[in-house]
Amino acid sequence: MGAYRADDDYDYLFKVVLIGDSGVGKSNLLSRFTKNEFSLESKSTIGVEFATRSIHVDDKIVKAQIWDTAGQERYRAITSAYYRGAVGALLVYDVTRHVTFENVERWLKELRDHTDANVVIMFVGNKADLRHLRAVSTDDARAFAERENTFFVETSALESLNVDNAFTEVLTQIYHVVCRKTLEIGDDPAALPKGQTINIGGRDDVSAVKKAGCCSA
Repeated sequence: MGAYRADDDYDYLFKVVLIGDSGVGKSNLLSRFTKNEFSLESKSTIGVEFATRSIHVDDKIVKAQIWDTAGQERYRAITSAYYRGAVGALLVYDVTRHVTFENVERWLKELRDHTDANVVIMFVGNKADLRHLRAVSTDDARAFAERENTFFVETSALESLNVDNAFTEVLTQIYHVVCRKTLEIGDDPAALPKGQTINIGGRDDVSAVKKAGCCSA
């Protein structure tokens, strides 16, 4: 699980969004996961960017299409289009800036207002390498995640700490949601044609099966 693949050979395509205040390190998390790169001179994202990476989950190849946008109010007009079809999200705050932690509740509400109840959410405290500047305790963040029923991890895009783990866990959990939904409705996944849309809920979903094959729980 977690092996990098650069080609288009995949079984499932899942849209995952990065959300959180500007400057919390969303773009560097994306760059570290998809290209294993980090830029100290990274500038704030303008508009929307996305990148892809594939991993193995069980015996399937799961491809993530990860969307990143500026966490600034003037770009909020893109909200509906940005969230449409997302089945997973990383909600990121900066452990050295308490205000970014205070704002996660608003981000979480917006995410849940625009996605299905089955969306998989990873709460991410980034810049954990800046230990001497920490302003948000791990215990406080974990308590928030438990209260909101989300996953939680602290990361450092600079040190590549837990970055792969964060994305891989989200993709693995999405895969398991899809498998459970398939079993619940009694569909035969082997009968799905290429490009069949995966419906894990009531929202418009751009995630899809590319090749026929069964989920294994």
